Amino acid sequence: MFLVAGLGNPGEQYAATPHNLGFLVVDRLAARHQIRMTRRECQAIIGQGNIGGKTVLLAQPQTYMNLSGVAIKPLMERNEVSPSELVLVYDDLDLPWGTLRVRPKGSPARHNGVIDVTAKVGTQEFPRVRLGAHPGHPLPSGKDYLLSRMSRQQTETLDAFVDLAADATESVITEGVEKSMAKFNRRAQGGTPEEE
Repeated sequence: MFLVAGLGNPGEQYAATPHNLGFLVVDRLAARHQIRMTRRECQAIIGQGNIGGKTVLLAQPQTYMNLSGVAIKPLMERNEVSPSELVLVYDDLDLPWGTLRVRPKGSPARHNGVIDVTAKVGTQEFPRVRLGAHPGHPLPSGKDYLLSRMSRQQTETLDAFVDLAADATESVITEGVEKSMAKFNRRAQGGTPEEE
């Protein structure tokens, strides 16, 4: 079984913020595959279904971002999901808005939600889909920006971005991380190649 965990914050005030991109991707996957996100388990809203012939558990932790691992670790234990079957989907300020990176593992960098998941799960060795959240101009405070409503320009491109991220997540499940990286990790225009 795969566990696809999209990171975000519960509550209407956070729904349209860049920090909730992970939640939006899980919502899109649920809609595409008729997976009902109605059950509560291990402090997360979950739904189980099938994506490309694989059994998948979709999850949105309800612990608030910085404690995401509090929900994800017990979900993994209860459903016998190994780290290689966890796909973490989250916003990333190190990438430009609208771009994404699929990775087989890696450091959590400055992302508090990923820091907590890594600490609770006890490894960095799990696949992730990183969603570019940087708006392309200097930010006085990354935290304030991530918890503010998306701009009109971001909202206009959001649907296509979430679709792309859902495609990449499905690809990780059905084709594996390596093929998904080759398919989706196109360098952002003007960007520089980054380390694995």
